[in-house]
Amino acid sequence: MATEKAVEHTAEVAHEGGIHIALAAEKLGTFLGIPITNTLVATLIAFVVLVVLGLTVGRNTRLIPSRIQLLLEMAFEYIYDFVTQILGSREHARKYFPLLMTLFLFIFIANMLHFIPGVGSITYHTPDGATVPFLRAPNTDLNVTLALTIIVMIVIELAGVFALGLWRYAGKFINFSGHSIGERLLNFVVGLIELVSEAGRLVSFSFRLFGNIFAGEVLIAVVVYFVPYALPVPLMAFEVFVGFIQAAVFTMLTLFFIKIAITPPHGSEAH
Repeated sequence: MATEKAVEHTAEVAHEGGIHIALAAEKLGTFLGIPITNTLVATLIAFVVLVVLGLTVGRNTRLIPSRIQLLLEMAFEYIYDFVTQILGSREHARKYFPLLMTLFLFIFIANMLHFIPGVGSITYHTPDGATVPFLRAPNTDLNVTLALTIIVMIVIELAGVFALGLWRYAGKFINFSGHSIGERLLNFVVGLIELVSEAGRLVSFSFRLFGNIFAGEVLIAVVVYFVPYALPVPLMAFEVFVGFIQAAVFTMLTLFFIKIAITPPHGSEAH
């Protein structure tokens, strides 16, 4: 509670100085007791855009492709072949390719939302009398990036269990194999390190995406306030590139961690 008050106070002070910067997402109201924040509204918009885009592309496919369709097919085929090469089989690629592309497209669309006119500038008067932005880029909310990370971590662990079996996959983390006490102790410690690194992905995944996107939004706000005519346009172009890179990094890390999860253990771990 004290943290929320501190964040709100920081936002109010920043707003009085001419720049509105809030670490936490602002609450617009409640629905059936569920708090509705400006990042939640923007997330729903990104979801709708993604669904409409998918339906539009799906309905306009032709047996003889147009140039745009041909370009999209070449891009998807290249990515699909890359996923197949990394995972080692088209069967695994067929399972996880839809998830990977959905992650990339959703994160990229969400990252691009804060460049749309009105996002961050259209304000809303809450029932308690506060004035907050009605829309805010989803990935500037740690709750959104943490939710994406939890989904990814569940998929990664399930992928390992389905590919190797429960006991064999658990043997990567709880391992007492070895020919001597020292070797068994070493394998056990290595397994614990692997387990800690698995849990650490929750922090690295979520904070990497949140930190880069939030920092970019703050930088743009500061530059627009102090240098409104010279720097914003090239800086926004750079942030578009950063948004694309962050979506690609999140997706690539998911792909590589799935690969690690489905890879059988080697050496003494295999026993």
